[in-house]
Amino acid sequence: MASSAADRAIGAIIGAAVADAAAQPMHWIYSPDRLKEVLSDLEPCPEFRPQSANPFYRRTTGEQTCYGDQAYVLLESLSQCGDVDVDDLTKRIYKFFGPGTVYDLPLNDPYRKKGGPKAVLPIDGPWRNGSLKAFFRNVDAGKEETGCDVDCQMDGVTKLAPVVAMFAGRPEMLEKVEKALRVTQNNDMCVAMTLAAARFLEHFILNGPDPNALNAVLAQLNDSKRQNPQELDRAVIAHIHQVKDNLAKASQQLIPAVFTNT
Repeated sequence: MASSAADRAIGAIIGAAVADAAAQPMHWIYSPDRLKEVLSDLEPCPEFRPQSANPFYRRTTGEQTCYGDQAYVLLESLSQCGDVDVDDLTKRIYKFFGPGTVYDLPLNDPYRKKGGPKAVLPIDGPWRNGSLKAFFRNVDAGKEETGCDVDCQMDGVTKLAPVVAMFAGRPEMLEKVEKALRVTQNNDMCVAMTLAAARFLEHFILNGPDPNALNAVLAQLNDSKRQNPQELDRAVIAHIHQVKDNLAKASQQLIPAVFTNT
């Protein structure tokens, strides 16, 4: 039986959560040689590695990364408010990742000074990443714009599923994604890349499997009348073309020769 758009929307949320948990034990392994070593005894099923090989933090297999936890908080806020409510989302993020939580560890302190004793890694517990630390400092300072203005990591892409699932097919979808994202990442490049990812996910939710998805999203981004245009859309288009041109190559050929491994 063919799936409906509603089925695919739910699948996007569940799939993102499962994928995050499945990859968590091997999160942030930047060395290709080390990653190859870790994967050698797991292929062809590397997901849910029983023992964490994460060089920065250790969580029980099945638990989320800080990205997956952000997606959960966003989903919870959407389900309670029925919309992207910045005030509610801000409060929920602060409560979930803040003082007295499993994230409240010495190395995760947003006010930890640089140049102190060298950290002993991996830490026993989850990692509060750079954008979250900046978020806490901005909220504590009473700033209206709480998002980090320099962070351009993958948080936005990894947590967008609940927003896209709720607003797929509606003209305000991209606006809602941007609104939610800027709560923690107020960076234009991060926003442009996340909105492109949202276009891809929306396309699959509305249409199902489609080998022409790359071209469909490129057509959207090239449309002068597109929804929520960004100044950096041209750069995003160029990057998507670069990905498209290298689809036939293995990851070992591309990282870090073509795409930086950071």
